[in-house]
Amino acid sequence: AFSQDFKHFVIPENFKPAQVLSFIKLSDNHLINNKKLHYSIAEEDDVHFEIDSLTGDIFLSNELDYETASHFLLQVTIKDYENTPPQNTTVFLSIDVEDQNDHSPHFQDDFVVIGIEENVPVGTLVYTFNAKDGDGSFLNSKIKYSMETNSLGENPFLIHPSYGTLITAFPLDREITCSVILTVSAIDQAINLTDRKLDSLTAKIVVLDINDNSPIFTSSPLSYVMENVEAGFLVHRIAARDPDEGKNGQVTYHILSGNENETFILDKVTGLLSTSLLLDRETQERYNLAIMALDDGIPALSATQILTVVVLDVNDERPIFLKQTYETAVCENQDPGEFVVMVEAVDRDSGLNSLLHYEILPGSGYGNFRMNSDTGKIVTTISLDRETEETFYIKDREDISNFTLVIECHDLGNPPRSSTAQLYITVLDENDNNPLFAKHHYQISVREDLQEGSAVMELFASDEDDGLNGEVMYSVIDDTFGAFAIDSVTGSIVTTQILDRETKSVYTFRVVASDCSPHLPRSTTVMMVWIQDVNDNAPKFEQSYYKASVWEGQIPKTDIIQVFATDLDSGLNGETEYSIVSGNENGAFLIDSSRGILATSTILDYENTSSYRETASSHYLVLLASDHGSPSLNSTATVLITVQDVNDNPPLFNNLEYHIHVKESIAIGSRITEVAASDCDVGANAEITYTISSGNDKGHFHLDEKTGSVDLMKTLDYEDTVKFTLIIQAT
Repeated sequence: AFSQDFKHFVIPENFKPAQVLSFIKLSDNHLINNKKLHYSIAEEDDVHFEIDSLTGDIFLSNELDYETASHFLLQVTIKDYENTPPQNTTVFLSIDVEDQNDHSPHFQDDFVVIGIEENVPVGTLVYTFNAKDGDGSFLNSKIKYSMETNSLGENPFLIHPSYGTLITAFPLDREITCSVILTVSAIDQAINLTDRKLDSLTAKIVVLDINDNSPIFTSSPLSYVMENVEAGFLVHRIAARDPDEGKNGQVTYHILSGNENETFILDKVTGLLSTSLLLDRETQERYNLAIMALDDGIPALSATQILTVVVLDVNDERPIFLKQTYETAVCENQDPGEFVVMVEAVDRDSGLNSLLHYEILPGSGYGNFRMNSDTGKIVTTISLDRETEETFYIKDREDISNFTLVIECHDLGNPPRSSTAQLYITVLDENDNNPLFAKHHYQISVREDLQEGSAVMELFASDEDDGLNGEVMYSVIDDTFGAFAIDSVTGSIVTTQILDRETKSVYTFRVVASDCSPHLPRSTTVMMVWIQDVNDNAPKFEQSYYKASVWEGQIPKTDIIQVFATDLDSGLNGETEYSIVSGNENGAFLIDSSRGILATSTILDYENTSSYRETASSHYLVLLASDHGSPSLNSTATVLITVQDVNDNPPLFNNLEYHIHVKESIAIGSRITEVAASDCDVGANAEITYTISSGNDKGHFHLDEKTGSVDLMKTLDYEDTVKFTLIIQAT
């Protein structure tokens, strides 16, 4: 008999299914001495293994996974059929699965970004890398960490090979190294080096900035500016750099001192220094400004610089005449070389900038005078005629007229500066000229709504004489119909009453200009004043109330009546437009807006409306006549339109049938009944006549043609006639 046995085996995890486990052998004695043996594995153990029932070979039926199941205990039963009864032997197989390195280490992320402040001490923990390995045995799942840097320069970090902790190995400085790219690897420790597996990730270490640097000025501490620059001129650009990042490196600029008069403005963001006032080197030649550059860190760091602004001199002082206006007089007909005036100017500058040169600038009449360029003395060059050149005066260059002399004084600076003064030279006169109007005829247009006393035009007659000889008096010598008068001194023509274009549209009169001389002729001009229309008249209907009639049934646009409105104004103010403003709610009528012709817009029916606006005001047509003035004026008129009847409706009986019952004994002359019909027409068209058209052949009945009364004319006999049917016609 077989005895119970126990065997132990080890199978590698990567053993392939369907292969015979040749290293698992049952006892050879069983195979030799007994030829009829049967092998089997208990049912609960046959998931991963199977056995050949005849040979006893055991083979793998499913793949093994050490991490799922690392040990199996199989119960093998051997039956010997040579003996009677058969004998059973049980063999227990203990099978251990040997782990294979079939899992790689694995990081959760492929890329991580880590931030660390630049001021942390050496040895500070930066990050802990943690890779997982799914193998079951110790060496296959034991992980060792290493790293490589992808950045140029020294790597300031260390990683612990077993724990994966990353620490600082050297002091950090963001301004030198702002970030480091590391490749971190995790490798298992399988016994065979060729079997070892690894995984890696990329880590970016960002060094975070702290405010550890003060701003450093990079701009010059010296600047120059001309004294004649305008306010707002850019003088200097102050610049400072701060190697820190973000707000720690943002620099603003401030003036601490030296700008007490607020001569300069400093943009705190851009560092642009500009003038806020006009500079004057003669007042202040140099400015020393204490400038502070301040970063935005916490706490903020700063630097200070003394900026010297030197104001450069220019020839900014111009010569000034002692008088801006000189007035003098010279008699006409004097010999050339007659003294006129001496002018003088001063210049606050010194040296060449203060040496002065006088001259008369070209202009009308300037050749009649000569000026000493050094002394400023002016004399005549010809014998003057006051009527030819009455007044010479000096003023600004741009205002030189035909009778303008411009005297200039300029210094010898580079560039030179100059100024001018006004010189009025009056040539004394005789009364040898009469007044003259510029034109012989004037035409103007004025609005008719001018207020009384309004000036419409100012006439001017020139007299070349001087003083009383040149005073002109104005007068009107024709009838202005009381509408206009003239100011004798100013020549201003004014209205003396309210104008009305509709009464008089044009005025023509003569105006005379005369001086005090009784010997010289007067000057006359003709004045024509056209009166412009103002919309001051509303259109007016010829009648305020119109009556008209129209037959019913006329086709649309049948003319009914033409109304007329007149407007005394002219142009658009007198153009009249007609419209219906009320009483036409049903749209039965229309009116020609320009001709005032009132017409039908639909076919009228007398029976629906016999009279428009006859019984109440709301039924009248109210017409509006308005002009095209601005604002528009208007008036209204009322039209009563009567629709005349046409015999277009037949009479209609109130009842189509009359059923009358009478006794045969009724007396002759008795009233049997009375028929009635109505007609929508009026007048003769509505007068109805009744006749019996049939059914009264024997003359039993009489019909009153006006009243419709039916009377008995003959005795009735029931036995002769039971029923009479009378056909009665209404016409």
